[in-house]
Amino acid sequence: MKLVIAIVQDQDELDLGNAFREAKIPATKLSTTGGFLKSGNTTFLCGVEDDQVEKVLDTIEYVCKRRDQVVTYPSNMDVNLELASSFPVRVEVGGGIVFVVPVDQFHRI
Repeated sequence: MKLVIAIVQDQDELDLGNAFREAKIPATKLSTTGGFLKSGNTTFLCGVEDDQVEKVLDTIEYVCKRRDQVVTYPSNMDVNLELASSFPVRVEVGGGIVFVVPVDQFHRI
């Protein structure tokens, strides 16, 4: 058994959750924040058998596409971010960060 931990953009959360349900992939959704942009993310935890990992990864890749986004970036990293002047920068967001870890034990209590 494996635990697939998928961190995706909030804007992909609804479509990915629906895709998991349609594919009968069990998933627990957590709201998370992190990364350089300090933007909202969603983390999905999927406990699946080893032979289902590829199906989970394919589903994530199909739904969570990379895209460009314009964000406000501080012009001077040496000062407090709230006080710094800022300018728009185009960055690539989306896709997902996925960890696949072995599960030694699983208990439903």
